[in-house]
Amino acid sequence: MLPSLHVLWSFGLVVALLTITPGVDTALVLRSAAVAGRARAWGAIVGIGCGTMSWGALTAVGVSALLAASQIAYTIVRLAGAAYLVYLGLRLLWSALRGHVGAPSVTAGVADTFGAGWRQGLFTNLLNPKMGAFYLAILPQFIPPDVPHLTWGLALAAVHVAEGVVWLGMVLMLASSLRTWLERPRVVRGIDAVVGTVIAGFGLKLALD
Repeated sequence: MLPSLHVLWSFGLVVALLTITPGVDTALVLRSAAVAGRARAWGAIVGIGCGTMSWGALTAVGVSALLAASQIAYTIVRLAGAAYLVYLGLRLLWSALRGHVGAPSVTAGVADTFGAGWRQGLFTNLLNPKMGAFYLAILPQFIPPDVPHLTWGLALAAVHVAEGVVWLGMVLMLASSLRTWLERPRVVRGIDAVVGTVIAGFGLKLALD
């Protein structure tokens, strides 16, 4: 038994605002598309989607509820996620300060691959306990007690992923259309500085929350 179109539509409206709100996901895809290229950017989008599906499944089977009930478990996940985001942000800031960037160096290199983007998108999403808290607050309102929770959780999360792919795909296309301008060393350094500050700031906020 799958959710009705009415349920999927209602859930889609709720998560649409979360999807288009600028945050770590948008910053990550924008930087990947502008500096590394489409392959890494699409990898980040797919990784973010996999993380979202994982949170949907975990919430549906009650793992997120357990995480929310345990202060120690939540703190561990929160600090791990915060450390990862601060690490990503500081790496970008260091790249901006060094100025060792440019079109040849950022488009060649084994790190600028679909797999590298997928891993970064996945871990960024999975290590964000606020995603779990959001799903824990929202999903129970859309899943009746007498239905297969895992199936419904995955179906609803798939709606969120579909919206994310559309939105982040638009961000990717916008960045790709401006690629020639965005590949200029000064612009790359500016992007790294802004995105690094956003991601590191989000990590610090998560750690101090």
